[in-house]
Amino acid sequence: MRIGIMGAGSLGTIIGALISRGNDKVELIDVYEDHVQALNEYGATIMGTIDETIPVKAITPKEMSGTYDMVLLLTKQVFNQEVVTNLKNYLHDDSVVLSLQNGVPEESLVHILGQNRVIGGSVEFGATFKKPGVSELTTATEAFQANAFQIGELDGSMTDRIQTIKEVLDLVGGTNITDNLVGTKWSKLLVNVALSGMSTALGCTFGDVIHDEVGVYSAVRLADETIRVGEASGVTFSELAGFNLGIFKLAEDGSNLQMAVGFARKAFEPQALLKASMLQDLEKQRKTEIDFINGVVATKGKELGIPTPYNDLVVRLVSKAEEEKSVPTFEKNISYFKELKEN
Repeated sequence: MRIGIMGAGSLGTIIGALISRGNDKVELIDVYEDHVQALNEYGATIMGTIDETIPVKAITPKEMSGTYDMVLLLTKQVFNQEVVTNLKNYLHDDSVVLSLQNGVPEESLVHILGQNRVIGGSVEFGATFKKPGVSELTTATEAFQANAFQIGELDGSMTDRIQTIKEVLDLVGGTNITDNLVGTKWSKLLVNVALSGMSTALGCTFGDVIHDEVGVYSAVRLADETIRVGEASGVTFSELAGFNLGIFKLAEDGSNLQMAVGFARKAFEPQALLKASMLQDLEKQRKTEIDFINGVVATKGKELGIPTPYNDLVVRLVSKAEEEKSVPTFEKNISYFKELKEN
C-alpha cells in the first residue's frame, strides 16, 4: 500500500515516522523544504514522551508522482482548496483520503474529492514542531497508546477499508472506529475550541490554561457553548478518549460548574505540555485556523440565535493578533476573560 502523509508538520512527522517503521511505501509530503531535507538526511526525530529517530522518505508537493492508495490529510484547512484540488491528481478510483484535520472539513472535502473517497477522523494526541526534522510528542505515553485516533466512514458503516486504515494507524497508537463520525468530529472540535482556542488567545500551553482559575473557567464556558450549538445543529457528541463530554453542558444555575472545572483539569492534564498549533502559527506570523475552530461555533451560534460570548472573544483576540502579526501575552489577555466572567 502506498501512503502519503499530506502535511508533515508536528503531527504528520510523528504519524508518518511511526507508520514508516511498518511500511516502506510511505511518503511525508510538506512544502517546508528545509524540513523535507532534514527528514531525508537525518530521519524523523521524535522527542518528548517518545525518544526515537526513524528513517523516512520526504518530498515536496511538486515532487509528487503516480497515485496513492491512502492519503492522511493533515494540512491546515485554510489551504484546502489549493491542496486538495492538487491532491485529486494523485488519486485513483479506489484511493482513500482520511481527513485528520481540525474542525469539521468533511463536507468541503467530499465536494472536491467525491463521497466515496473521504473518511473522517480525529487525532487525540498533541505535538509541537521543534525544528526541521524534529517533532515533540507532548501527550503522556499511556494516553497516546490507548487513544491516538478515532476514525469512521461518513455514513457510520463498518467496512473492510476502515478496518485496513485502523491497522495502519495502530502502528502509531490506539485507534478506535466510530459509527458516529459527526459526533466524534464535534467532540474533537470541542477540545480544540476550549483548549487550543484559549492557548492561542492567551499565548500559553494547555497546562497554563487549566491551572489558572479564570483560564479553566473560560475553557469550560467555551466547551458549554460548543455543546449547545452542536446539539442545536442535531449533533450527538461522542465520547473522546473514554470521556463523556456532556459534563461540560452547564446547568442554568451553575450547579455543576465546579464539577466541570475539576473534570477539565483531570481530563486535559495529559495534554498540559501542549501548545496549540494555532499559537505556533502566530509565532511564525502565519494565518491560523481560528475561523474553522472557534469561528465555527461563533458563526453557527449566530445563525441559531445561541449566544457564544466566549467564542466571540477568542475569535476577536486571535484575529487581532493575526492582523498585528503579534503573539498574545497571558497577563494582558486573561484580563478580558476575567472581565467577561464578572459581567
